[in-house]
Amino acid sequence: MPPTIGASASRTKTFSDEDVRAFAHISTDANPVHLDDSYAATTRFGRRIVHGMLTAGLISAVLGNDLPGPGTIYLSQSLQFKAPVYVGDTVTATVEVTAIREGRGIVTLATTCTRQDGTVVITGEALALVPAESGPSS
Repeated sequence: MPPTIGASASRTKTFSDEDVRAFAHISTDANPVHLDDSYAATTRFGRRIVHGMLTAGLISAVLGNDLPGPGTIYLSQSLQFKAPVYVGDTVTATVEVTAIREGRGIVTLATTCTRQDGTVVITGEALALVPAESGPSS
């Protein structure tokens, strides 16, 4: 079923040390603010923070799995990083359909990531190509 304006979905994840280290390895982003407790203690954050793009990846999980769902193709994403996410924080990514380009299969979605304490850590907007329905229904 195609998405409708106002439809929303969320996913929640707790970011572990293992997640951060795996992302650092895969992305090659070894910034010590993410990996080194001693270094991070000297920064404005006072402790290690999760990579912003790892946190934003939770938005991709919602788009590809929940809304619009499997087969969705990400076209663009704007991101504003509002607050840090610390190792051990639980973040909920929420997407909400705000516009639909009829006949084009393109939706606009408001995207938000929120920490367990209610602090908004990321806001933005995504464009996604909704998969065409395939084959006759059974």
